[in-house]
Amino acid sequence: MIDPKNGRSFDPLLSDRRALVLRHTVVLILLTHCCGGQTQMIAQPQTLVAMAGDDIILPCQLEPAVDAVSMTTEWARTDLKPRFVHLRRGGVEFLIDQNPSYVGRTSVSINKLKCGDLSLKLSKVKLSDEGTYKCIIPPQETKSVVELYVGSVSSPVMRISRISTGLLFICESKGWYPEPEVVWLDGEGNLLSAGPTETVRGPDDLYTVSSRVTVEKRHSNIFTCRVQQKKTNQTRQVEIIVPDDFFIVPSSSAVRIGINLAVCFLCVLVLVLVFAFWKQKLDKIENKNHREDEAEPGEKKITCNNDAELQSLMEGERDGEQHMTEEKKNECLEKKKKKLSEALQRNEEECKDVVQAVDSLTEYKEALDKHKSELNLLSGCMNKQLVLVKRLLKEAYTEEKKTNYMNMIEELGKRIEATKNLLKVTEKLLQKTEKVIGQKTERKHELELLKEQINKYLQENQRAEIQEEPQTEQPEREEG
Repeated sequence: MIDPKNGRSFDPLLSDRRALVLRHTVVLILLTHCCGGQTQMIAQPQTLVAMAGDDIILPCQLEPAVDAVSMTTEWARTDLKPRFVHLRRGGVEFLIDQNPSYVGRTSVSINKLKCGDLSLKLSKVKLSDEGTYKCIIPPQETKSVVELYVGSVSSPVMRISRISTGLLFICESKGWYPEPEVVWLDGEGNLLSAGPTETVRGPDDLYTVSSRVTVEKRHSNIFTCRVQQKKTNQTRQVEIIVPDDFFIVPSSSAVRIGINLAVCFLCVLVLVLVFAFWKQKLDKIENKNHREDEAEPGEKKITCNNDAELQSLMEGERDGEQHMTEEKKNECLEKKKKKLSEALQRNEEECKDVVQAVDSLTEYKEALDKHKSELNLLSGCMNKQLVLVKRLLKEAYTEEKKTNYMNMIEELGKRIEATKNLLKVTEKLLQKTEKVIGQKTERKHELELLKEQINKYLQENQRAEIQEEPQTEQPEREEG
């Protein structure tokens, strides 16, 4: 096409205009895409399983990763009232509306928040913690969902007794959740036919299961009681190897004594293993205390003076504040709140460690008391056996029987002496445990008192800020 005024073609002009329009359109689309993008969560539902008493991390991650320290973030369970499990507002934890069952058991890492990781640490999980958790950032109302299942397990205990048709095994296990099942296996892994499992649910919602099976002599004398829970994928089992002599019908006092000696030996072995397990736990706690005692002098000073410094910080020296400007006062207040929030988080972490140590030590002490009683009973049982064997030795009329009885007396003497030594060590450990429990309990009370004072101070300041907001807004409106 030709322009009648200058005789030039319209085609190059049209091409330039089309190119210009296309360029602006592309830029507009790119700007719309860039400005419209929002931070989203990785919102795929997840299912986790935790054991009662353990700690667990409930994951929640922003994508792309952005600093979420100053964001309002919520962890909630809609089936609870109040629904908040953990809440952050204005860069600090806002725990006034937190559900009471989660107090002192939740935390979010500040360092991870800076990388967009909103994951919640839930400490000392309870059965009541089972449920659906939602991670929410209120402006977008986007959420990440975590389904948490809670389980509880314990090792089974097996007892054995003789009956006319063979041996009766009784297997019992306490403290399970959800309800488990019990199966019996022989040495080749074949299922044994057992009676119905007896199940009792306690007031703490934990299940106790008991099962019994009668067996005769087989090719393999290995028997296993297995307790399993498929939902939580947990299995505990106990295995016993039965000597051939146990299947022989006793014909004399000597055989009965031999069986009793074998049972006594098994009892001592079990007690020694359990004793070693609990002593290892106490050694871990003592080593941790020892490492804390060997800390650097500067660190010790900070720890020792920390409580006093926090007390001084909360009481506040108001003399200097009278000559401060309003802006300077607010700046000082923000610094004070930040220090107290950080101190509160450190306090909660130490308090959790102390509570965990006290719980472990208390459990350890109860186990020691129980083992002490069992050792006393075992010692009495072996002493009675010793008296009986000595009487049979006097009545023996063959050299072979005399030799057997003398060997029994020697073996019993060794086990009685070993039991006495275990009793002495147990008594010492009991005294040491009670002392450490007292120290940890005293520190726990100090931490709880300090935590209460910090929370009270922060809440009072928060209420004061809320009350001051309308007063500061009114003069602005009058000026307008």
